[in-house]
Amino acid sequence: MSALDLSTLGAGFSDAALGSQSVFRTALHALSHPGRVVALAHDAQTPSRGHPASAALLLALLDPDCTLWLSPSLAGSDAAAWLRFHTGCVLVNKPEAAQFAWVAQGDECPRLDSFAQGSDAYPDQSTTCVVDVAGLAEGGAGAWTLRGPGIRDSESVAVEGLPRTGATPFAAQWSANHAAFPRGVDMFLAAPGQIVGLPRTTRIEQEA
Repeated sequence: MSALDLSTLGAGFSDAALGSQSVFRTALHALSHPGRVVALAHDAQTPSRGHPASAALLLALLDPDCTLWLSPSLAGSDAAAWLRFHTGCVLVNKPEAAQFAWVAQGDECPRLDSFAQGSDAYPDQSTTCVVDVAGLAEGGAGAWTLRGPGIRDSESVAVEGLPRTGATPFAAQWSANHAAFPRGVDMFLAAPGQIVGLPRTTRIEQEA
């Protein structure tokens, strides 16, 4: 990375420890309450490409021992250099080699089963995916109905602008991901300032 690259990168959290802890708590809250739309506050100077909430989330989760796959528009942007500089993470070219993945809104999302799935003995060795969407809302037209651990009865969330996922609809891929438990990926859906947690234990029962 050249000096010019470094000079153009935005700052991370103003207080690295406190900023990471705050965002990490938000991430745990989202995963503990699947489908709940959670505001993600931070003060990082995030890259020009990708949602700020996603960048801050990965800034808190990544470290030099982590591997990260970026969708094409992110890999060719300042997001790659920003995360590499601030976290020391290792960028990889194949989804199956990644512990974390970030998919920009509008980019093709690889099939969920193309990411690392973990194993029955080591389910934690799967990929955690962060996927940018246009908007998130609790309930409303076209909302998903979610059930599973962490959800009392059901949760309803509307997702706008889910990245393209090829011939197989996302809900069908997620059903297969859920059925593979304890293997399978966990996911965060991210709007510009909000996140929703989707652990593999969550069922998407319908798309209204």
